Amino acid sequence: MKKILLLLFCSVSAFANVSLPSILNSNMVLQQQTELVLWGWADPTEKITVSASWASAPVSTTCANDAVWKVSLQTPKAGGPYTITIQGHNKIELTNILIGEVWLCSGQSNMEMTAAGGVKDALAEAPTANYPNIRFFKVSRRAAETAQVDVRGNWTVCDSATMKHISAVGYFFGKKLQNTLNVPIGLIDASWGGSFMDSWVPETLAMLYPETRRSALAMPKAPWAPNKAGVLYNGMIAPLTAFPIAGVIWYQGEANRHDAPAYYKLTHTLVDAWRGLWQKELPFYYVQIAPFTYGDKFQTAATRESQTRAMDIPKSGMIVTTDLVDNLKDIHPAYKKEVGNRLANWALAETYGQKVGLYKSPQYRSMVVEGAKIRLTFDNAPNGLVVKGSEVTELEIAGADGVFSKAQARIKGNTLEVWSEAVKNPVAVRFAFRDAPVPNLFSKEGLPVIPFRTDAWDLGVMPVVKP
Repeated sequence: MKKILLLLFCSVSAFANVSLPSILNSNMVLQQQTELVLWGWADPTEKITVSASWASAPVSTTCANDAVWKVSLQTPKAGGPYTITIQGHNKIELTNILIGEVWLCSGQSNMEMTAAGGVKDALAEAPTANYPNIRFFKVSRRAAETAQVDVRGNWTVCDSATMKHISAVGYFFGKKLQNTLNVPIGLIDASWGGSFMDSWVPETLAMLYPETRRSALAMPKAPWAPNKAGVLYNGMIAPLTAFPIAGVIWYQGEANRHDAPAYYKLTHTLVDAWRGLWQKELPFYYVQIAPFTYGDKFQTAATRESQTRAMDIPKSGMIVTTDLVDNLKDIHPAYKKEVGNRLANWALAETYGQKVGLYKSPQYRSMVVEGAKIRLTFDNAPNGLVVKGSEVTELEIAGADGVFSKAQARIKGNTLEVWSEAVKNPVAVRFAFRDAPVPNLFSKEGLPVIPFRTDAWDLGVMPVVKP
């Protein structure tokens, strides 16, 4: 009898418990009105039954021979709270689930920065940041040589304590979406300070194109982040790609100044890769890197130029931060509210069709030489340009010799007339084209003009590739 009981005990205890990836947990927000794949692990051939409180009937499946099970459910319109029950040899109940809009927040330190980490406007807001319909999932840092199936993290409800430890840019972005759309918002924070874009792109793709391969091979060593292509994609993004999201906000670029010309192709590669993996043309809204005294001549300006060019990606948008810097010697601007709000305005206008007023920064369109002057025309300035100060700053003009001199300017509607007594036959203009500019040219709605140059002269910023 004892032998029989022992055998029964052994056979029962040999069953593996049904388990779930970390992203599927209580307090989560699920993307509304989409096909949701719930997945996990169990014994091969084990029957798994999933019941969602919004669904009319449970869904069952048999665990595959690789110990992975999957079921599909259709999510309804935004709402909740709901529960999901997973029944196999054991029972898992997920509670306090909301359905709404889910966004991935990724990049390097300026995306990762929190109220607790020194973001002043986020810290000031923390005591009143009680928004139960905003939920956070912070992906723990992990670099990996191969694509992982899970990440470390938990869903938390936004309150004055949890808000201090999540991306401040993400928080302000999510708050504005939630207040405007009046639906639950889920924010997945997968960021790593000092990280290279190359690390967030699958390695095979980073090595596929001449420009991206050059950038990946030229990544400098740094003690704060890995310098190998693909490893952050493997460890922090790949495990999330079965979880439906609405879009991506991105704040990165400082680390990629080592190869500014390649950043344009890298951005295209990352967006194409992530959209392919999520099987959706995800909106991609990003932040142009802020002014900082790096001490280089044109690397930073060339990086911003690549970021501006990348706006040719469909369903993308870029915000400018030249007016949001409190200290040019701090690579981490201490205020993030306006960054989050500007990103949210892009999402609200372009993704959700909301009327938010002008949300695009004025952008250089064309130039005409008029004698000793050059006239510049701008897009996204329907009501004209304004200068905050006595004269326009950060303007330079040059002749065919390529020698730039400080320029004067006169605003006429959405055009700018530029000249200098030192340049009699001008051919090119540059605006805020250095590492730490302090420009003061805006649209009448208060958005800063995107830094630019009208020439295509060699800047001497190509990297030295490791042998």
